[in-house]
Amino acid sequence: MLVVEPAAVRFDPVEPPALHEEHLLERVSALEYRLMRLTERLEQTLDLLLRQARNSYFDHGLIETLIGVLNEEGVIESEKLNAEWRERCRREAEEQDEMQRRDELRAEIIGRYQGKEPTAFRNFVDEGMGQFAAGHVARGVRTLERAAALATDNAPLNSFLGEHFFRAGKMALARDYLERALQFAPEDDRVCLLLGLACGDEGEAARAKELLRDVVKRGAACFAAHYALGRLLAAEERWADALLEFKEALAARPSAETHYVVGCVYYRLNRNRTAARHLRKAVEMNESYSAALYMLGLVFLRAGDESRADEAFGAARAAGQDESRYRMQRKGRLQPDEIPTLPPLFSAARHARKRLVTSGDKRLAEAMREDALRVGLQDSEAGG
Repeated sequence: MLVVEPAAVRFDPVEPPALHEEHLLERVSALEYRLMRLTERLEQTLDLLLRQARNSYFDHGLIETLIGVLNEEGVIESEKLNAEWRERCRREAEEQDEMQRRDELRAEIIGRYQGKEPTAFRNFVDEGMGQFAAGHVARGVRTLERAAALATDNAPLNSFLGEHFFRAGKMALARDYLERALQFAPEDDRVCLLLGLACGDEGEAARAKELLRDVVKRGAACFAAHYALGRLLAAEERWADALLEFKEALAARPSAETHYVVGCVYYRLNRNRTAARHLRKAVEMNESYSAALYMLGLVFLRAGDESRADEAFGAARAAGQDESRYRMQRKGRLQPDEIPTLPPLFSAARHARKRLVTSGDKRLAEAMREDALRVGLQDSEAGG
């Protein structure tokens, strides 16, 4: 067979196959060498991590042994130490989250500015946030208030200042800044909730109920919203409606505090057995809850069970030695006509014009504030 090729092909500069293969082999060898070095480094890193893990394990075992020995000798209380350690870790994690949130908020505040003095505004915001981070909170607030004066329509800045005053219990200032924030961010559930609580404590019951019901309708219902609505309805002596809201609060946050408040309403409605059941549940969840123990004593006393009433009052005195109403029980048992019909939780706000949602029980007020301040944060953390 004859093979014919064009004459021009004989002059094409074709690289000999041997040279091409040699070049590929060199590149493969170089890649193999780099891969081998990378594998060695990974092995060294893994070995270092294993050593550190082993050292941490031994250190942890040593610390646990020391804690056990000291606990047996009565020098320390291991449960208290563990609780304080967990609380410290929680605080540090919250501080880190707060720093990150503040940085993100700073960028959002500056980005929202539409005024004529951007440089001055930015300087105020940077300086104020820096003072917050350094722990100079009062100075930081004053600086940010100067920034807010330049941008009354800046919703995130007004929201931040309103939240600060809400945390500090300065509800009048909180209401003013949160009202501005809601005006320019009407869909913000967090702002709506905090403003509702602030209005309730400032005695603006109608406005507070409107805002809180709006939060519930939006689907952002929480313990704080239902509890505050219940307190406002209780102040109007609408006990059946208040009970419904408190039950919703209990469903949203089963806790000693919510069982206590539901028990108080049942006591007011003369449903003693149901009241006792909820109050016992509150005491089971927190044995040192003096307010729940005292209410349980009143329920027993009303039912004529003086022995169990004395026991509950004694436990309340031991758990709440600073409370005058518990100390008064030492002077003698209440007579039937002296047993209060209105629980102490609600009696403080009966004729009050302010503090309609935070009076009567510090624990409940703190639980409500914490729950309200968490609204909106879980979603942002999940999204991040």
